[in-house]
Amino acid sequence: MNKIETPIQKVVIMLVDLGLLTASYFSAFYLRSEYLDDRNWESYFHVLPWILLTGLFFFSVYELNLYSRKTIWDLYRSIFISTTFIMFFAMAASFLFRAFALPRSVILLSYILSIVFLITWKIVMFKLVVRSKQGTILLVSKDMASDLGMINNELPTIKGMNIVTVDPELPLEKIYAAVPQADSIIIGANCSEKTKTKIIYHAVENDKIVYVVPSLYDLLVSKSAITSLDDTLVMGVKPFGLSWDQLVLKRLFDIVVSAVLLIFLSPLFIISAIAIKIEDPKGSIFYKQERIGRYNKAFYIYKFRSMVENAEKMTGPVLATENDDRITKVGKFLRLTRIDELPQLINVLSGSMSIVGPRPERDFFIKQFTKNNKSYQYRNTVKPGITGYAQINGKYTTDVENKLRFDLYYIRNYSFWMDIVILMKTINVVLDKSKAEGSAEKPAAKKDSMTIHS
Repeated sequence: MNKIETPIQKVVIMLVDLGLLTASYFSAFYLRSEYLDDRNWESYFHVLPWILLTGLFFFSVYELNLYSRKTIWDLYRSIFISTTFIMFFAMAASFLFRAFALPRSVILLSYILSIVFLITWKIVMFKLVVRSKQGTILLVSKDMASDLGMINNELPTIKGMNIVTVDPELPLEKIYAAVPQADSIIIGANCSEKTKTKIIYHAVENDKIVYVVPSLYDLLVSKSAITSLDDTLVMGVKPFGLSWDQLVLKRLFDIVVSAVLLIFLSPLFIISAIAIKIEDPKGSIFYKQERIGRYNKAFYIYKFRSMVENAEKMTGPVLATENDDRITKVGKFLRLTRIDELPQLINVLSGSMSIVGPRPERDFFIKQFTKNNKSYQYRNTVKPGITGYAQINGKYTTDVENKLRFDLYYIRNYSFWMDIVILMKTINVVLDKSKAEGSAEKPAAKKDSMTIHS
């Protein structure tokens, strides 16, 4: 958990990334120089601005200029996905701008070289910048067990760091004394606003980065409109939900994307159906289940069946777990690759779901979750989605409260661009095996963790 990258650092890293992308093309031309002439170079320089713009876009979307919240494997996946998109866009650009003399062999060779260059550069940066800054995290929380589990399970970059925990109800002098020795401070959502404010002020005075787990209040006032009543400055807090123009744009986007994907992925639907039938000829191909959608309206969600027929007949409603013996062999692969979720495109086209939004839950679990956290009811102010902000940032094992924070943040900060970014980052999630694993017990706190007592 290192300091957040400054804007200058982000710009420098991005410029190096784009420089390496350019270098990969020059290297490819050099390796193919015996067979190329000036026409090939002219075509390349004609599309180079578009290649760089495409690179800037995908490198930004997949956050290649960030290190503090990524593992080295996150960077590998992001490099592979972004360079693959850039390669296809380079081919499309050479066709659209009639730069036919840009050889496909150069584009393919530069694709391989860009992966090699970028991975080498990221490994060096990761080793020198990130791993050389291991230190101490000060966790200020009343719910130590939950927050320690969250830190160990959700934050990959804290491995090897010492975690010092402190109860926010202790005298402030004891908390203040621990701040200078910490590299980063995390304040839990259950800390009182008064204590939280004082700790933040003290941390800022000591030049420390503070990470605050937002409460519902924090999410409610985010994106507030600043106005005035007479001579008093006030914040206008709007209800959860989307405006009419956002709803129209989102629905048009859902119709176009779901229709295109249903056509494009139809061969995959056929192959999946055949595989399910081969393993269990008498079983059904699709699985439908009642879920709760926008404004608590019930609908049937569709998936490829990944469990044995009538899996919950004996157990009742339960969440899937790691190594769940109810999951079939074909189902295990479908879940791992997220192919089992594809029939939900039918739900999107019909209007009961959206491409992006909070994941739909069953009425049984919604009542259970709402009983424990009243804020859960605000998730139903938008349509549920196939993918969402919680899915690209968390894991299957991420607890309900942390997923809820991501979902409420998405609803409060929705934009069309945000949907595009979430959809593209979902590709990264599909390639990350750890994101699809079933629920399991959260790891215990590190043995070298300390607690400050009164």
